[in-house]
Amino acid sequence: MKKIYVGNLPWSTDEAALRDLFSPLGEVLSADVISDRETGRSRGFGFIEMDDADADKAIAELNGREIDGRALRVNEARERPNRFGGGGGGRH
Repeated sequence: MKKIYVGNLPWSTDEAALRDLFSPLGEVLSADVISDRETGRSRGFGFIEMDDADADKAIAELNGREIDGRALRVNEARERPNRFGGGGGGRH
């Protein structure tokens, strides 16, 4: 299974629309549009999970495709480094 990053989404895109965009290319295991905690508005990106072969096909097919005048950025998601809040940094 691969996690796919989908950036530059139109603000109106919700999880159902994101799933609909990817489902013709294979089974969508999960679809998430990231929203701002304070306002609840979309932050303009999301994530899709698909089987590896379907994910590769979806990335090739949808990267750069225009939706509502916005060119999508679609690529394999990179793992975020762990973030342990609080300042300080590594010196003790």
